[in-house]
Amino acid sequence: MAFEYLKTEIFGTVTLLDLIVFGVAVLATLVISKIAGIYLKKSLSDRVEPTELEKLIKAIQVAIIIVGVYLALPSFDINVADMLVVGGTIGLVIAFASQRIVSNFGSGLFLIAERPIKPGDNINIGEVSGMVEEIRVLSTIIKTHEGIYVRIPNEKVFTSDITNYVANVARRFEYTIGISYQSDAGTAIRIIKSLLDEHPFVLRHPAPSVFVDTLADSSVNLRVFIWAPSRVWWSVRTEMLWAIKKALEDAGIRLPFPQRVITFAPGTGVALTGRAGQEGECDGRS
Repeated sequence: MAFEYLKTEIFGTVTLLDLIVFGVAVLATLVISKIAGIYLKKSLSDRVEPTELEKLIKAIQVAIIIVGVYLALPSFDINVADMLVVGGTIGLVIAFASQRIVSNFGSGLFLIAERPIKPGDNINIGEVSGMVEEIRVLSTIIKTHEGIYVRIPNEKVFTSDITNYVANVARRFEYTIGISYQSDAGTAIRIIKSLLDEHPFVLRHPAPSVFVDTLADSSVNLRVFIWAPSRVWWSVRTEMLWAIKKALEDAGIRLPFPQRVITFAPGTGVALTGRAGQEGECDGRS
């Protein structure tokens, strides 16, 4: 009797059972959309700005509800095939009219899922370098090193080569330091290594290295490789270069200017002009 009662037609050919099935399907869809929203909020809270994250969650929840309602419609004996044709046609028209918006939205979803960048990262995208301020649903905001805010469509961000300078916790930088041939290269290396050992942000693993690299025309060139935390590498780089210069000078290590030795053939009588404009006679060597 109860089953027969469920077959009672409420309006048209729609029965009470159809209404119950539809209601359960819609309720299940609402629960699924709610769970999806909670999951997305927990997993993406550190990747997307709160306002943009709310928009993204709302859009996904609406999409889930629309799909759920669409799947529940056959319980009303509605011709889904006809609706599919109509809905597909409308969807194609909307997609064509908003092609760039849809492309940027899809690229934004891929960026959030793949996570090549996040707010606070120091990056380079094409000709734009700076820090990521926001990752929005349709665009990404970059603050350049000059303090200029640049909006880049997510489609361009997703299809461009991205250089992330802080994705790795450590970053290496290097110096080339020239000392005179009269100075002791071994002493210079020991001084530089002692400075590196004392600095709190110079990493021990990977360890820094200091060595004689080239014998140049005017100097013996030392190469210095240093690893530092990516977030502070710039300050370490500027501090260490000045500290090395001062320490080498205090130890009597000369940092020479480029120079050339010119030899004239005897008897050429080449005239040289001094700083005060006086001329002198060169007897053959200078």
